[in-house]
This record gives sequence, structure tokens and C-alpha cells, in this order.
Amino acid sequence: MNREWRTGSVELVDGYSLEGDLSDVLFAIEGGFVNIRVPGVDHTQIVSAPAVRAITCRSSPA
Repeated sequence: MNREWRTGSVELVDGYSLEGDLSDVLFAIEGGFVNIRVPGVDHTQIVSAPAVRAITCRSSPA
């Protein structure tokens, strides 16, 4: 399966956290999960949909 990566920001519900600044990330929604690539972090982080408060999509990568 090819993920459709988009640029934007992710805000998590209180009590959840990820490594790095989530204000400018690449993300891909896959089933009930959000895959998140944070600049400066060497791995893709994954959260389940209930952990996400908001996603702001700026654009699809070219």
C-alpha cells in the first residue's frame, strides 16, 4: 500500500505526546492511524485516531 503523504500540523489530545515539534510535519492517514514524519526525527511515529485533536493540512507533496 502506498501512503499519501501530506504536509501540515498535528495536535494531540491532552495526555498524548510524540517526539519533536508537530507544527510542520508530513502525515499519512491509514485506517484508524496517523503516520507522522517529524523533521529531525529519524523514524515515523504512529498514533491512533482517538489521540488526535486536530490535523491541519497545508498541501499534498508534489
